[in-house]
Amino acid sequence: MPRWAILFIGALIVVDQIVKHWMLSLVFDPPRILQVTGFFNLVPVWNTGVSFGLLGDSSTSRWILVALALVIVVVLLVWLMRAGTGIVVFALVLVVGGALSNVIDRVLYGAVIDFVDIHAFGFHWPAFNIADMSIAIGTALLLYDGLFGSPRTLK
Repeated sequence: MPRWAILFIGALIVVDQIVKHWMLSLVFDPPRILQVTGFFNLVPVWNTGVSFGLLGDSSTSRWILVALALVIVVVLLVWLMRAGTGIVVFALVLVVGGALSNVIDRVLYGAVIDFVDIHAFGFHWPAFNIADMSIAIGTALLLYDGLFGSPRTLK
């Protein structure tokens, strides 16, 4: 695993946590919606589940989701240590950094802090955060590489 990968994971976690703490004081205390543009708001959302709030109803889901995320991160770190191409390494760094930052939220607050609200043309995307964007971009890069990248043999 390249040294820059570890540094980038750490930097991603630090930046995401700083922005979340800033949002806690800006839009969560007191809770309010800040309209930035006609299609972009900052909103206070505590997501106790996973994507779109799924699995957020149970009081034990917090620790199940933390454990599941940590298991997935370990698997991704093993993959990261074996990854040979730049796009795969970068994608895995984005997913791992985002996942670990959201795990920190779950441990500290029992929920993930979401605040980015995008809506346009009658469509409204559920609120998300920088870590979620990182996970989504990393996953898209992995899919792109899997579909269009050069074939490789497993090590």
